[in-house]
Amino acid sequence: MECSKTNIEGVLVVKPDIYEDDRGFFTETYSERNYSDIGIKEKFVQDNYSYSIKNTLRGLHYQLKNPQAKLVRVLKGEVFDVAVDLRQGSPTFGNHFSILLNDKDLNQLFIPEGIAHGFFVISDSVHFEYKCTDYYYPDDQHGISWNDETLDIKWPSDEVIMS
Repeated sequence: MECSKTNIEGVLVVKPDIYEDDRGFFTETYSERNYSDIGIKEKFVQDNYSYSIKNTLRGLHYQLKNPQAKLVRVLKGEVFDVAVDLRQGSPTFGNHFSILLNDKDLNQLFIPEGIAHGFFVISDSVHFEYKCTDYYYPDDQHGISWNDETLDIKWPSDEVIMS
């Protein structure tokens, strides 16, 4: 597996090894030992799975009192995935990173605590999985507007379906 740094400290792109042959493919989606070796030492306590249709935008979400680090991936489909640094004092505070995640390259994105996260569905639908380091607390759910002018995120479309 390979790991690449991004323009936001701690946000990492994880490219898994994929073993492919005529039958299909095999990949390891998580191994505590291997992820620890590349610097992801967080303990994950909750897995989430979502299904969304084209043009759905989920996010940009974060929790303040119970911050979550996340390891996200697409099981089927494609998304435009975004991480926004909200950590006061961080040299990249207010900056964002975006990447296409899909079921072809199977890349994952590691998002540390203090980072808002969201994604926009590009394909007809998407199956999306999150590993989280803390539980979901509805009373601690916060968000940033997807079209916040100061962030200047170049989303794939202005036609969005929001919850």
